[in-house]
Amino acid sequence: MPYLYRAPGPQKHPVPKDARITHSSGQSFEQLRQECVQKGVLFEDADFPANSSSLFYRERPQIPFVWKRPGEIVKNPEFILGGATRTDICQGELGDCWLLAAIASLTLNDNALARVVPQDQGFGPGYAGIFHFQFWQHSEWLDVVIDDRLPTFRDRLIFLHSADHSEFWSALLEKAYAKLNGSYEALKGGSTLEAMEDFTGGVAETFATKEAPENFYEILEKALKRGSLVGCSIDIRNATESEARTPFGLIKGHAYSVTGIDQVNFQGQKTELIRVRNPWGQVEWKGSWSDRMAFRDFKAHFDKVEICNLTPDALEEDALHKWEVTVHQGSWVRGSTAGGCRNFLDTFWTNPQIKLSLTEKDEGQEDCTFLVALMQKDRRKLKRFGADMLTIGYTIYQSPGKDEHLNKNFFRYNASQARSKTFINLREVSDRFKLPPGEYILIPSTFEPHQEADFCLRIFSEKKAITQDMDGDVNIELPEPPKPTPPGQETEEELQFRALFEQVAGEDMEVTAEELEYVLNAGLQKKKDLQFKKLSLISCKNIISLMDTSGNGKLEFGEFTVFWDKLKKWTNLFLQFDTDKSGTMSSYELRSALKAAGFQLSHHLLQLIVLRYADEGLQLGFDDFLNCLVRLENASRVFQALSTKDKDKEFIHLNINEFINLTMNI
Repeated sequence: MPYLYRAPGPQKHPVPKDARITHSSGQSFEQLRQECVQKGVLFEDADFPANSSSLFYRERPQIPFVWKRPGEIVKNPEFILGGATRTDICQGELGDCWLLAAIASLTLNDNALARVVPQDQGFGPGYAGIFHFQFWQHSEWLDVVIDDRLPTFRDRLIFLHSADHSEFWSALLEKAYAKLNGSYEALKGGSTLEAMEDFTGGVAETFATKEAPENFYEILEKALKRGSLVGCSIDIRNATESEARTPFGLIKGHAYSVTGIDQVNFQGQKTELIRVRNPWGQVEWKGSWSDRMAFRDFKAHFDKVEICNLTPDALEEDALHKWEVTVHQGSWVRGSTAGGCRNFLDTFWTNPQIKLSLTEKDEGQEDCTFLVALMQKDRRKLKRFGADMLTIGYTIYQSPGKDEHLNKNFFRYNASQARSKTFINLREVSDRFKLPPGEYILIPSTFEPHQEADFCLRIFSEKKAITQDMDGDVNIELPEPPKPTPPGQETEEELQFRALFEQVAGEDMEVTAEELEYVLNAGLQKKKDLQFKKLSLISCKNIISLMDTSGNGKLEFGEFTVFWDKLKKWTNLFLQFDTDKSGTMSSYELRSALKAAGFQLSHHLLQLIVLRYADEGLQLGFDDFLNCLVRLENASRVFQALSTKDKDKEFIHLNINEFINLTMNI
């Protein structure tokens, strides 16, 4: 029988306002728990079922897993026994030592721990087989609910567990984190910083011990004193070295947590010591000072130290106020905003661009200090679909002062002012900078072009900084349509078209879409420099929709000549941006071509256009380009005709009949 303790529910502890409910039912942890208590049942989480889909997405279990609740494993389970400490947790059969190292560091900070592991739950009164934990994701806190069915083999927990087999907080925390990322298997391999950030919402910094600053000991000492989470590891040169043991009892490629730092007097001299914990709880340092090691030995044997600063105000040791924080959510989309790094000049300029205005100098300084942290979203969750971590980074340029997306030529002739130390395949890249006051353009990107991901960009500045997305505005500048040329003043080209038009249209001098298709293709085929198959019938229907003022579905000669003038300009634009004269235009060049035609669009609109009109090779033929321009101009002119000014913004008001009528004609 399931372990079920029925008793009156405890006092309610509502989810903090800034933690978003994530359960598919839309109910909070407390609502779900109360519902189970009233029904006298134990919670079963349909979002993360007790079956193999929650365990693995690629591997097959090597042993038969049995899902059991804590009350079915031990007689008197405890959530936390004697306080949550770093010695509670032991690694299981999953390669997530990086997660264990972060949890061990988390236990050193009571406030941070209480946020991740809410104290309003346990196996006493109100127990209903349901628990919850809170994690930070992409600038917001999420409340993750789970049931307490855990994978076991022979009544022992398979994965992370407490040293005391009757304590279950760490195993349940791991399950909630696995649910957040899609499965237990998704937790295999990672950076301690990743989990540290998810436990705190903090800001990460990485130090190579061999290149660390002279005051590295003081940096670590202050980091630990202010409650920052600190991890360290030894690099591996190849896969065979992974978890290899050194002669001194250290494990290569393994995540450790730094839990203390101190100085002692030894033989008349001060000796700096550091305490490093192996999440395995065994395999210890065999050098001098036993469980503690000399700081000089630490620098000699460990390669990397990762610090997660819990709050922005802790980033500068002398900071007396909080840093200013701005957050930008964005996407790299293949064909429109996935431009790759500066090595790929033809597409680099199409990446998202964010303007950063540094207006105030640091106290007593000539420069402005700021930190940029670029995070790619959900890559661990997407592992089951074959997605890997992308190689990401960012570049910072001096702004030329224009409030517009910078074009290719700017980057051809201007060098960057600063950049991330490296492009690397980590979830987040962060660096600290000092630049003079002024305006800068920050460009986050993947290393290779055409790679897709969502990202979160955080900018921390000591003084107030102003940021602006350079890709969010829409600005349409359409010229007034020219009036038809009087019959006696027509050019030779117009006379030839009149003859062709009369031949096709007949006595009424109006053409249908089918007749227009013939006229336009006959005229365009005379342009030897324009390579295209032929205009489609749908393009001609769209043209009539744009130019037909009488509403009879036909084009008279005056309307046709106005359009022909417009078409010549659009044809020249296409030829200008068909740089290799292949008869197609790159989707990345579309932004410039549309702007030259009077359409400055947001990156979101550009993405939609590329999805609709570009082929698999990210190319647009002339017919696609024409169709796009016709529909854009049609929509823009209709909006202008119907819009009303409202507090310096333009709006249109439509009922359902008007809306459908409008969309069917664009």
